[in-house]
Amino acid sequence: MKARLTKEFRFEAAQTLPNVPEGHKCRQMHGHSFKVEVSIEGEVDEKVGWVYDHAVISRAMEPLLELLDHGYLNEFEGLENPTIEIMAAWFWRKLEPDCPGLCEIVIHETPTARCVFRGFAD
Repeated sequence: MKARLTKEFRFEAAQTLPNVPEGHKCRQMHGHSFKVEVSIEGEVDEKVGWVYDHAVISRAMEPLLELLDHGYLNEFEGLENPTIEIMAAWFWRKLEPDCPGLCEIVIHETPTARCVFRGFAD
């Protein structure tokens, strides 16, 4: 039996988007209450009854959340232009080594705007 599980995390951060056109409101410093969903897919272990221990995902995310929460995203390597697309790829690179079966990262920057990222094309 195959299943997908998702763990949700939240953090607050400021950003500017330096590459958008002059006059665009996102060139100005602003902040968001970000929500990140990390999904793992795989076979359900018949003995344990789950695909993955949620605690493993939490341990992998903890240092990233500590780094970013209440920070200025543009100051972090790889997030100099922190669009949600770039942020999703950044999280993927950081989590993939510690989260086998990683299949999707969703970054919400507002209640109505999000990016779904499913890894890098081979």
